[in-house]
Amino acid sequence: MGLRSRRLPALLLGTALVVSVLGVGTIATAADPGSATGPRTTATAAAHTGHTMALSTQASGDDLDGDGYIPAVPQVTGVTPSTATPPRAYFHEFQANCEVTHTAPDDPIVYPGQAGKSHDHTFMGNRSTNANSTTGSLYGGATTCKAPADASAYWMPSLYKGEQKILPVGPQVIYYKAGVTDYTSVRPFPKGLRFVVGNPMQTAQQFRAHKGFVEGWECGDSFFNTDIPASCPSRPDVQLNLRMQAPSCWDGRYLDTPDHQSHMSYPVVRPGTNDNMCPASHPVALPMVEFKMAWPVNGDMSQVRLASGRGYSFHYDFFNAWEERTLKAMVDHCIVGGLQCDPRGYDQNQPQKGAVLNSEYRLP
Repeated sequence: MGLRSRRLPALLLGTALVVSVLGVGTIATAADPGSATGPRTTATAAAHTGHTMALSTQASGDDLDGDGYIPAVPQVTGVTPSTATPPRAYFHEFQANCEVTHTAPDDPIVYPGQAGKSHDHTFMGNRSTNANSTTGSLYGGATTCKAPADASAYWMPSLYKGEQKILPVGPQVIYYKAGVTDYTSVRPFPKGLRFVVGNPMQTAQQFRAHKGFVEGWECGDSFFNTDIPASCPSRPDVQLNLRMQAPSCWDGRYLDTPDHQSHMSYPVVRPGTNDNMCPASHPVALPMVEFKMAWPVNGDMSQVRLASGRGYSFHYDFFNAWEERTLKAMVDHCIVGGLQCDPRGYDQNQPQKGAVLNSEYRLP
């Protein structure tokens, strides 16, 4: 069966945004308790200024036929979701600390090759990210991440106060964690994997119910807000904060799909337990990316907004361009090893375990 015949139907479902806990359009199987109840479908957003999250139809350097499917080479097959319960480890994570590089109305995942078509985004990590970015152009590029091997691109809608653009200052915390109970089953991202977390068209209720929702918008003592608070304490130590987690289960087949979400899924709860595992449709456990962002703004917040709209329109994009050996070393030592690592792969609470990277954040 050719890729063309697998193209999702380009049917606009308007307000039927199924941007839910499993991502848009999952594959339903009897063995998948967290999947949709019908065959694979794709929900697409109604028109939105600068961002529609519609199906990909534009050819790009990584998708030459423009059908939205980018096959993994090689594909990962024969994987069964792990139901094992490894030794207890409260942490299984490392940080990728990356600074803002630039802003632009580009989105190389949703609008590949279409400069200026998106709403404004704030980019972190790879310095070269633009509408024409591909796996090849990003890989090995200059980065603001502490680890030079992390040439990945990370981006989110820009934040404004009135007409003033507010940019996060200094290294932002991007966690790589285990999203499944069996943290020893987590493997590195495949080169070129990309996805979108959330949707600019989601409602406040959908944002709050999203499986990636952690604590919502925060400032001072205000937590779990689905929208940007109307005011925050006017103190130097107060910033606007947000955390959001990405799906961490992969179908093993595609680096991207037309809706930029269907190839990924959030873990599901194993029946009869409190354990999280990958669903049968997306059996490959990958690191769970978590954005922990901070914007230097407080006081009267009535004019604070995102380029994509209200606070609940927040979403973000990830495009993997890690050097493979370094990523594997970090995943194996910190996630599979059950440690709480900094960007060097060092757990200060278990110094005897050593660090992955040297003082220059490179593999020795």
